[in-house]
Amino acid sequence: MSRRPLDRLSSIKLKLGVAIVVAVCVSTLVSSVGFRLGLPLLLRPLISASIALAMVQLLARGMTSPLREMAHAARAMAEGDYGKRVTATSQDEVGELARAFNAMAAELAEVDRARRDLVANASHELRTPITALQAVLENVVDGVEPPDPETLRTMLRQVERLSRLVCQLLDLSRLESGTAPLERRPFAVGEVLGDAADECRLHAPGVHLDVQVDPAGLSVNGDPDRVHQVVANLLENAVRHSPEGGRVQVRASSSARGRVTIEVSDEGPGIDDADATRVFERFYRADAARSARQGGAGLGLAIARWIVDLHGGEIRPERREPHGCRMVIVLPGGTP
Repeated sequence: MSRRPLDRLSSIKLKLGVAIVVAVCVSTLVSSVGFRLGLPLLLRPLISASIALAMVQLLARGMTSPLREMAHAARAMAEGDYGKRVTATSQDEVGELARAFNAMAAELAEVDRARRDLVANASHELRTPITALQAVLENVVDGVEPPDPETLRTMLRQVERLSRLVCQLLDLSRLESGTAPLERRPFAVGEVLGDAADECRLHAPGVHLDVQVDPAGLSVNGDPDRVHQVVANLLENAVRHSPEGGRVQVRASSSARGRVTIEVSDEGPGIDDADATRVFERFYRADAARSARQGGAGLGLAIARWIVDLHGGEIRPERREPHGCRMVIVLPGGTP
């Protein structure tokens, strides 16, 4: 990357001062030389002004070229091209602006990529149950299949999958836009964990669920409905990946600095290290075939991370020996 004149100077004011001093020096030098050469009095200032103007133009072009590049890049971004970047070799305020512009352009490019991925993934996820539902309805209407209870149950499962996906998309959109504020208050952790486990048992009769809270009166300062949503999403994932007759454990305990740790552990295949940093991305699936078959859309963990972040906490996956996964949530404590 080539450097421009005056790039090493750290202030635009200093650069303007240098340009003025150069112009004055050039004018003085040209006037002196013209006097010695006997040039006419009116010709000397014209020559001095012309040379000084050319020097100032050269220096000013280097100072303002990042601004022209930014204007060109902004026009390209307005047309949907987020790949433009500006030269940021200057050390002054214009250089700082150029670096900030490049950072903004990179963020916009990432947002645009995420938007495209969201539209593509959401379209795919919505199309799958709609196609299945349409096929069943067409068979019923055409008389190929009778409207027996099993056919109706299949249709109901697809409608439930559609409803769950739409609700998750709306919920994630509200969380990201900040239109779903938390209703913070101290609440007992055991009650929330117990309610989430009871709901999960209704849909997972073949998996054993254990809930342990130590101490019994442990409390969290947060939104109980949102924390319930996080735990319910984690339990749904844990049950989905647990074998028949497996055990899912939910534990809550106090941790350092008055915080509360909630752990949801299962006996499934676990999460690979390569997937550990990506499981909270929207629509990401560590086991795409299994998740799609059993109804997971890859949004539950993304929603859980947003809720935990809004609480000022953290969420992370850990390995469980000899096999399985442990999802760990750390939240601020409270007094009910």
